[in-house]
Amino acid sequence: MSQQRLTKVGSSQSRLSSMLNPEIAAGLSVGLIFGVPVAVYALFLGLSSIPFFQRQFLYAHKFHSLWWPGARKKINQPQRYGFAKNQATPFLLRTPDNESLYAWHILPLTLYNQHTSTLGSRPDQGICHKDFTRTQQIDLLRNDPDAKVVVSFHGNAGHLLQSHRPRVYHTLSLNHHIFSLSYRGFGLSTGYPTEAGLTTDAIALIDFLFNECHIPPHRIVLLGQSLGTAVVAAVTHHFAINHQIDFAGSVIVAGFSSLPTMLSGYSIAGFIPVLRPLSWWPWLLKVVMGRVVDRWESAARWKQVTREVKQRKGRLRLEMVHAKNDWDIPAHEDDKVFRAAVGGVVDDKLTEGNIEEMKEDKMVGDRKEGFSVEWMEEGVVIRQELVPFGGHNDVTFYAPTFLAIMRSFEGVRNNDGTL
Repeated sequence: MSQQRLTKVGSSQSRLSSMLNPEIAAGLSVGLIFGVPVAVYALFLGLSSIPFFQRQFLYAHKFHSLWWPGARKKINQPQRYGFAKNQATPFLLRTPDNESLYAWHILPLTLYNQHTSTLGSRPDQGICHKDFTRTQQIDLLRNDPDAKVVVSFHGNAGHLLQSHRPRVYHTLSLNHHIFSLSYRGFGLSTGYPTEAGLTTDAIALIDFLFNECHIPPHRIVLLGQSLGTAVVAAVTHHFAINHQIDFAGSVIVAGFSSLPTMLSGYSIAGFIPVLRPLSWWPWLLKVVMGRVVDRWESAARWKQVTREVKQRKGRLRLEMVHAKNDWDIPAHEDDKVFRAAVGGVVDDKLTEGNIEEMKEDKMVGDRKEGFSVEWMEEGVVIRQELVPFGGHNDVTFYAPTFLAIMRSFEGVRNNDGTL
């Protein structure tokens, strides 16, 4: 018996020694290093093919700061974000499909300064108003004969006051009324995000401005950043095509041509590729792209809008701003939007190559340091600007974005006949 045990022990030690062989250990290490990431990536692709998980990844609406204790109370206290007392008003907006959206209105400081005694003497209730039409702020908006309104649509993740977004409102609210909302499923808003749902939310806010605030479309500029640029495209398309309504302008910052196109070359923070590895297998990339449920075809929408507006001799000012150092959405996505928008006004009489050649002739600056280019066709103005700095988010409150909004309001006359 003892001899058998010794034999078994010796055999076990021999197997253990072979397992600890450097060559075998190295092979196992390589297998783990490459195998685990591949398995995780395969799991990610599998989950991404399911609409529920795909939308969780795309919209990232559950990633916000309101999970922290007390955060839901603080969001209704605008002074915490640097606004003047009663300058900003949180309120709820009801959509046609009965979702409740959390929204803000911010008075321009130029108008606020004329009513400081009244607004400053009233207590800051720290609440979200269920009916904005019963507030003093809407009276000031309705009675402002020269009101200029910027409707801001944010990107994915967070809520309307997270990250860089309050700085955007501070920059723009010097002389503009600001409206912004958290899309359905974001922040304190009810519901679950989809392309149709977010479009419904944005249309509901615009209808509210028309019907309750009595703001005409030529006094409204739509501003979108990242995901918000696709929302702006959808809203502009809805009103231009279905109702022949034109806004003062549409300003898109860090935009993209379509979600599938953008994702095929997208890298998180510019370093972690999402679907780019699939470019080695074009057939597989095509299959994955075909599974994208919310496609956000912005370039195609802009092409239809520019064609429609030109044909009926309407007005469109489309401003594109993108930072060269945007590591989330590459700036060449704006090139695709520009070509599509111009393609609409020239009615496909020019090829994409012709458009690029003419674009180079019109360009001020260069692609290395930044450039601006403007294409005008009757009542349609399409302008693209590449700036050297600003990243994906901060460029929204940089001067080029503010100037784009100012240009959008050019030609809009006040009640006294002045510009």
